[in-house]
Parts: sequence; structure tokens; C-alpha cells
Amino acid sequence: MFSHLDFSLAVIDLDNTLYEAGNGVFARMDAQMNAYIRRELQLNQKEADEIRVKYWKAYGSTLKGLMQHHGHEAEPFLREAHDINAHELLIPQPELHQVLEAMDVRKVIHTNGTKEHAETILAALGIRHYFAEIYDIRFHAYTPKPCADTLKKLFAVEQIAAQHVLVIDDMVNNLSAAKQVGALTAWVHPDAETTTHAWDVAATSFLNLLKT
Repeated sequence: MFSHLDFSLAVIDLDNTLYEAGNGVFARMDAQMNAYIRRELQLNQKEADEIRVKYWKAYGSTLKGLMQHHGHEAEPFLREAHDINAHELLIPQPELHQVLEAMDVRKVIHTNGTKEHAETILAALGIRHYFAEIYDIRFHAYTPKPCADTLKKLFAVEQIAAQHVLVIDDMVNNLSAAKQVGALTAWVHPDAETTTHAWDVAATSFLNLLKT
């Protein structure tokens, strides 16, 4: 795996990267966020959904928009958004263990979600023991990905130079930030094999990284 790349730390995104999209995890989170926005901003369902997407596209997270434009505190929103019973939707995958075993370097999670959410997802997938640390949305004062400064702070905490880090993510804007600071990049996305890209590695799923 990645025999042509020299790295000693893998910084791995959580949702829609470690597991594939479409299993209901994000749909439940979207519904929870919409419920919060609808109630707190007194909007209808359509307006709440539009605000959620608008802020996500503009700031990297819906939370950032709510904090910036409406003065909302982060923790109540985060608790509600991630209250989704993810264990009902995810099961352990032997193939996922194989990929993580083959990636014989230090591995950490970097997510725009909470540490509690990440712990739940990793436990449901049966892979928590592979990760040395979880860097969540609180790590850099609720600043979401993509953010070059957050990555620099993460690398400083890990005491590693950017060129020895592989950032694995499904979002190209997050990978652009990683490339900006000098890290190696791996794109995990269903379109990876049919789309021209600028990343060091690309695979249609995290499981297919073994084939790169």
C-alpha cells in the first residue's frame, strides 16, 4: 500500500471516508441539524434545510454559520446533531481491518464532528484500537475543515513535518488545504477512478486503498 509514498502519520477523515456514504449516518445527522435549525431559528423545513446547506458550503460546517450569524453556542448544536444511534447503521467489516493493518504507521482521526461521535462510529466499525488520537471540531476552537492553520496545529502537536503526513479525505477542499501546507494527499470518493485529480493517491473507497 502506497509503496511510492514516504509517510509516517496518516490523518484520516471519519464520515464518508472510513465508511462509504449512503448508509444513513449523514441522513440522520442532516435531519437532526434541520430539527435544531427549524426550532431555534423558527423556520420551516425547507428554510432550515437551505440554511444548513448554505452554511456548510460557505464555512465548512453548519455550526460555524450558526455561531457567526446567530450567536449560537456550539455544544448544544453538536450534541443534537450527533445524537443518531450510529451503531444501528454500521457493522464491523473485516476488509477495513485489513486496510488499517496494512497501513503500518501512526493513525489519527481528523473530523468536523465531535470526539464522542467519532468514538461511536469507530466502536461500531470495530476499529477504535487502530487510532492513536481523535482531533475533533473542538481542537481548533470549533474551526472546521478545510483549514490550513488547523492542519499546521495538528502537525505541531504530533511533532511531525507536513511532508511526512498523508491526509486521507473524501472532500477535495480538505485535501487542497492539506496540499497547501505540504502534506501528501489521498482522495477517497466514488468518482476517483473516472475523474482527473491532483492528489497523490485516489481510490473509490477506503477499502480500495489496498489496491493503490
